[in-house]
Amino acid sequence: MSALENVELPMILLGKLSEKERRNKAISLLKRVGLGDRLDHLPSELSGGEQQRVSIARALLNRPSLILADEPTGNLDPETSEEIMRLLMAIAYEENTAILMATHDMSMVEKYPGRILRVEEGTVKEINTMNNFDPFTDFSSK
Repeated sequence: MSALENVELPMILLGKLSEKERRNKAISLLKRVGLGDRLDHLPSELSGGEQQRVSIARALLNRPSLILADEPTGNLDPETSEEIMRLLMAIAYEENTAILMATHDMSMVEKYPGRILRVEEGTVKEINTMNNFDPFTDFSSK
């Protein structure tokens, strides 16, 4: 499926929106994550970072209060990882959405605000809070 079809699919299954409403909403979300020019591209035609952006657009469909992100930067190069994290932080701030992220990459986690729980063998070993940021200059995409 194309990026556009991938984002539209959950709305098709839900069956509450017209085709035009679904398409407009999917296009809007893909533009928001920087893929307005890649709507008709297949996964094999998208980079790893672009594929992650399609996933983020799809996750935003119903304006969730919580996004669960399992290794959102796991297979990405450092520059793309940074872009994806900045996008997630901007969305979290702008949409008042919490992000619960599982990752092994502490270098990415320590750069961003939030509460960090370090878990080893199923036991919480450490809790840290990172709050030294300005969302208007650091993360907002507005």
